[in-house]
Amino acid sequence: MNLMTRLSAAAVMCGVLATSAWAQTTVSEPWVRAAQAPQKATGAFMQITSAQGGKLVAASSPVANIVEIHEMKMDGDVMRMAPIASLDLPAGKAVALRPGSYHIMLIDLKQPLKAGDAVPLTLSIEGADKKKETVNVQATVKAMGMAAGASGPQHGHHGMKH
Repeated sequence: MNLMTRLSAAAVMCGVLATSAWAQTTVSEPWVRAAQAPQKATGAFMQITSAQGGKLVAASSPVANIVEIHEMKMDGDVMRMAPIASLDLPAGKAVALRPGSYHIMLIDLKQPLKAGDAVPLTLSIEGADKKKETVNVQATVKAMGMAAGASGPQHGHHGMKH
């Protein structure tokens, strides 16, 4: 391999690494609403920011058999909740997953979730360039009466890209 070929290969690798770093998705303030037996479902909430834009296409967690992306919206005078295939993440803008809006549903829980527990979540992000990114999050369980921003400290966590 001559010097020019090696330099070209090195430049391509640097470009790939820079693109990967730029595509990072950040997650802040992740939390899960507490769920006591016999309750078998709860919601996960957070802020998701994708540097280049894309969409949240899936989520999973070892604490639930089914994990879905959900939307709550008004249908006439009735608030309805339903699963959605994906959630758009506009480039550089935080998208809030919060009670009464977009959220991640943890269905068929394998155990009760009590305040203070940590819940691992894996988010699957599809970038605007169609590349897949996996973000691992540790969400803190909060008591039923506590919403994001309520009394008590909020600890931001950043997703780890894999």
